[in-house]
Amino acid sequence: MIRVLLTIILPLLLPTLLYVLWVLTMRRAELTAGARLLQNVPLIWLGAAGLALVAVVLVVASLGFGGGGSGVYVPPTTVDGKIVPGHVVPAPPR
Repeated sequence: MIRVLLTIILPLLLPTLLYVLWVLTMRRAELTAGARLLQNVPLIWLGAAGLALVAVVLVVASLGFGGGGSGVYVPPTTVDGKIVPGHVVPAPPR
């Protein structure tokens, strides 16, 4: 769950959160007019920035945290009534 939060949800919401924080700090005197605060939000730009961040995070995660392709995955099986967890068997040398 934390992986989904860090790789998908946080990058999508981060631009909007930063924008709202910036607006709140720049307009402290106008906090009573909360409805006017959200009328001029550039939702398309915030959404595009969020999608760009998600794409960057997914590319970095796949390149940086991907496992090596030097083995063969064996799925979980049952042997004598016991479950043998899935594992990676090293590939034979070429």
